[in-house]
Amino acid sequence: MSDFDVVIIGGGPAGLAAAVTLGRARRDVLVLDAGAPRNAPATQVHSYLGHEGIDPRELLAIGRSEVEQYGGTIRSGTVVRVERVTESALRVTVSDGTAVGARRVLVATGVVDELPDIPGLADRWGRDVLHCAYCHGWEVRDRTIGLIASGVASLHQAQLWRQWSDEVILFTNEAVELTAGQRAELAARQIAVVPGQVTGIEVTDDELSGIRVGDRVIGVQAAVVFPVSVAKVGDLLAELGLKTEETDMEGQVVGATLPADPQAGATAVSGVWAAGNVRGHRAQVIDAAAQGGLTGAMINIDLVYEDVRNAVASHPFTPELEREVSARVLGDDRNGLGHQPVESRG
Repeated sequence: MSDFDVVIIGGGPAGLAAAVTLGRARRDVLVLDAGAPRNAPATQVHSYLGHEGIDPRELLAIGRSEVEQYGGTIRSGTVVRVERVTESALRVTVSDGTAVGARRVLVATGVVDELPDIPGLADRWGRDVLHCAYCHGWEVRDRTIGLIASGVASLHQAQLWRQWSDEVILFTNEAVELTAGQRAELAARQIAVVPGQVTGIEVTDDELSGIRVGDRVIGVQAAVVFPVSVAKVGDLLAELGLKTEETDMEGQVVGATLPADPQAGATAVSGVWAAGNVRGHRAQVIDAAAQGGLTGAMINIDLVYEDVRNAVASHPFTPELEREVSARVLGDDRNGLGHQPVESRG
């Protein structure tokens, strides 16, 4: 079993950014990547300063190269278990049975988006079936956009997407009962409402052309849904007692993420950290990368404090030790004062 300072589970923007930060801090880092990014269906990354419109695969390739530039190791593999070996050591087991040791583990596995059970919807996901206005709104501006409701959160979506198009249609999909106030808000913003259950979508020449409600097809050019975004952790943290927690929006469950400190990323389990969508499904790519970088720095600081404790335990203080350190670091001279100050050149 190989040992690393940090094993990062997940090779997306959060995991790679953390690996770069830790590599630059001269930590021995391993990234284990299952190769199933959330944005795999997408062709571009948006709102990422300096990389606007870049292909997600190209962004990850750049990130991997940067990790390796600072001595990090990247391997393909799906992690199935994380367990504690000692108070300061963890074991990470991959699906092929191999295992590695780690002083710290960073979970950056992201989320999987669970879509409404509507025939044909999943096949268009990330193309013209969308969920994030800031990721895709510009690309479908001024088109007819259909919001397929899954609860009250979809009402907020409808008002948000109205910023990008004058033709927004809310399909209630028997998932929300509109109040008088909500109807007034929708009508005031010129958002049409179609009652009834959505039974399918229409595609023409490989482009979304409509949403079906019963026997009726309403023409749209883009569909918007509110998926339930679930952290991809499965049972890999079960032995440590770490579980996801549901997040809701006005009573509608919209996700399940791993609880962690919102700034540093530390979880309730010592030595285990989280970054990116796994701890907050609303993070865009640039947000996930920023989280990873910060969490990597916090992990390094945590390791430094442990290094200090270990050093003190291994080298109890004595005046002799202090003199030895001074002689080694500062050198020696006739006065025993070490390096002399540089003379002023005034």
